[in-house]
Amino acid sequence: MIIEFSVQNFGPIKEKQVLSFEPEKSSHLEDYYLIKAAPGLKLLKLGLIYGPNASGKTTILKALDFLRNLVLEPAEKKTNTLNFEPFLLDAKTPAQHTQLSISFIQKNVRYHYVVEFNKKSIVREQLDFYDPKKANVFVRETDIKNQFSTITFGSKLKGMAASEKALTANTLWNNTVLGGFLKTNIECRELQDATDWFKNYLKPIVLPKTNLEDYVTSLIDRAEVNKNHVLQILKNADFNISDIIIDKQKAAVPEGLWEYFVEKGSVSKERIIELKQKETITILNLAFEHTVKNKKYRLPDNAESRGTMRYYGFAGLMSMLINSSKAIPIDELEASLHPDLFVHFLLTFLMNSKKSQIIATTHNREILNNKDIFRNDTIWFTDKSEDSATKLYSLADFDSSVIRDTSNVYNAYKIGKLGAVPDLGDFQLSE
Repeated sequence: MIIEFSVQNFGPIKEKQVLSFEPEKSSHLEDYYLIKAAPGLKLLKLGLIYGPNASGKTTILKALDFLRNLVLEPAEKKTNTLNFEPFLLDAKTPAQHTQLSISFIQKNVRYHYVVEFNKKSIVREQLDFYDPKKANVFVRETDIKNQFSTITFGSKLKGMAASEKALTANTLWNNTVLGGFLKTNIECRELQDATDWFKNYLKPIVLPKTNLEDYVTSLIDRAEVNKNHVLQILKNADFNISDIIIDKQKAAVPEGLWEYFVEKGSVSKERIIELKQKETITILNLAFEHTVKNKKYRLPDNAESRGTMRYYGFAGLMSMLINSSKAIPIDELEASLHPDLFVHFLLTFLMNSKKSQIIATTHNREILNNKDIFRNDTIWFTDKSEDSATKLYSLADFDSSVIRDTSNVYNAYKIGKLGAVPDLGDFQLSE
């Protein structure tokens, strides 16, 4: 589980901004919002980020996704550059390093990982763990001039000299050590646990344009997600769907398909290599069965509404979140969803998930009008400072003089007392 994530000099974020899942001292709704992540440590399941357009909400999620890809998709060549931009609205920051750090729980052990980089290389990297006291796994330093990295294992990992040599050889100056480990045949429990966490717990970002429907359909087809569970989630959301039907057909590989997958990054490199050896691909055709007055009707997916298809994708994510341990970043959670369905999705997640987390951006303010269903420490805001840089802060940072009761949260945000609302101008346009 994620304990804390920080971002510095990434996109519109200039100074270090921290998103924390450690709860404030409150018993409010703790049975639904808090998870016992490790002995003596409880963490929040949910983080909702509010803010005006272009305030940096999505950047928080993209930075988390960038960190995941930095670990799991190491560059193949030294000449590959890292695909990001530092803070550009300042004379100094483009030449300064970017830093991302994350603290997380894996197998009841707390890890802290920090990586510092520029567009050409990983400059510094460090992984520590607490079991129970702090110990270092490795420190990596890069000689920028010679394009060479030095990796030093911590004192608790004695006898790793041979592994250190092999790992160093596979860690290009623009690769992380964790990425280098994935390409190296060595044994190290801490490195294995850390890379497993990025691969299995932290999932890719879900954007409004993400094709969740095909992804969920493929998971159901491979029995990685239970169809009946997805169907129950859809029924509970009042979609009048009585069955999910998936038909298969063989087809020739369309020209340019693999290049498209590589460009979009929607399929892993290993999967593309595997698929390229086949002359045909299997196409999954999705349809939904509706029962009306005891008669069954079958509708293809393209006859369904955008909201239905969006929630079908979300139902698949929900099944994953409930039946396993995952963290899923979702941008614009409310997109194509009725406000009541938005709340229903969150409450279903909070009441049924055990060790999963959602980090989502949203413009839906209605949840702020009902303190019976939210905690202050799960609500975050992004706003722009005077130098046009993103600042991130929590609703829990405000004292009772600003927010006294339930209605004040919604009203205070709506009128700008909490910041993070657009400063709109006149409706009249000059000629």
